[in-house]
Amino acid sequence: MSRIGNLPISIPSGVTINYDKSIVTVKGAKGELKQKINPDIKVEVEDGSIKVTRPTDQKRHKAMHGLYRSLINNMVIGVSEGYTKEMELVGVGYRATNTGNLLELMLGYSHPIYFMVPNDLKVETISDKGKAPVVKLTGTDKQLIGQVAAKIRAFRKPEPYKGKGVKFVGEILRRKAGKTAAK
Repeated sequence: MSRIGNLPISIPSGVTINYDKSIVTVKGAKGELKQKINPDIKVEVEDGSIKVTRPTDQKRHKAMHGLYRSLINNMVIGVSEGYTKEMELVGVGYRATNTGNLLELMLGYSHPIYFMVPNDLKVETISDKGKAPVVKLTGTDKQLIGQVAAKIRAFRKPEPYKGKGVKFVGEILRRKAGKTAAK
């Protein structure tokens, strides 16, 4: 029995859902998102909630049941509230600036890294004196924000000895002890 798939999704005010030929379209104040759904999974929109059902108890139907329920829920939250992901640049001389959606990162390499953020997302860089620079991604699509954040993080992953690199705000890194002086 799927615990996630059986939960109904409540529709906030200002959000409209349209289900037509295995494509779910969610419109809200922040934008519009579409998701293709497997024809086996049924989506029912009724009096302020969405119910996702599966035809059988096969393993693949159970997996899709929970998956599509979560995807639709993420779409509803995205168009009503939006998503934000913040990343910190920890290291001496690490900087971040943006011009529109072009992100320029100085991460200790000989040249700056230029990264074009997709138009669906908004990027903002915050550089306060005495604090590590922060790159803030906002948008409606949770999957896209996570993918772009992972790409930015991959430019310089945090290393375990000093913690230098690009890390998510609030992320706890597993640190290692360095060499000890031998006498």
